[in-house]
Amino acid sequence: MRTSRTLFWILGIVALATFAYSVGGAAAAGDSMSGKWLSPAESAAKKNPIAPTQASIAAGQKIYSKICAQCHGKTGDADGPAVIELNIHPAKLSDPKLATESDGSLFWKITTGKKPMPGFGKRLSETDRWNLVNYVRTLPKR
Repeated sequence: MRTSRTLFWILGIVALATFAYSVGGAAAAGDSMSGKWLSPAESAAKKNPIAPTQASIAAGQKIYSKICAQCHGKTGDADGPAVIELNIHPAKLSDPKLATESDGSLFWKITTGKKPMPGFGKRLSETDRWNLVNYVRTLPKR
C-alpha cells in the first residue's frame, strides 16, 4: 500500500511538471500545437540597435556564409550541404513568412537556438547576431 501511494505521488508530480512545462515553456520552446517556433513576447519586441547599412549587411553575410549556409543554404532555401548529411530540416529563410517575424524574434532564435540548430549567444557577439538579422532580411523571398 505504501509503495502504491509513493508511486501515485511521483506520477502526479511528473504529470504536473509536464503540464507546467507545456503551458509555461510554450513561448520559449515554440507553439507545439501549431508547430511554430515562437519567441517570448519580450524578446520579439526588442528593437534592432544596428542599422541595416551596407557594412552591417556585409558583416552579416560573412557570418552567414561561414556558419549558417551549411544548413540554411546560400540563398536561405534550406538546401545547404549539411541537410542531407545530418538529415535535418532547417528553416527556409527565404520564405516570405519570415518577413512577419520581428528583428527581436530572429535575434532571440539565433541566440537561443532550437535543436538541431545550436544557440549562438555565446559563440557570436551581440553585434554579430544583429548584423546576421540584417543580412537574413536581404535574402530573396520565394
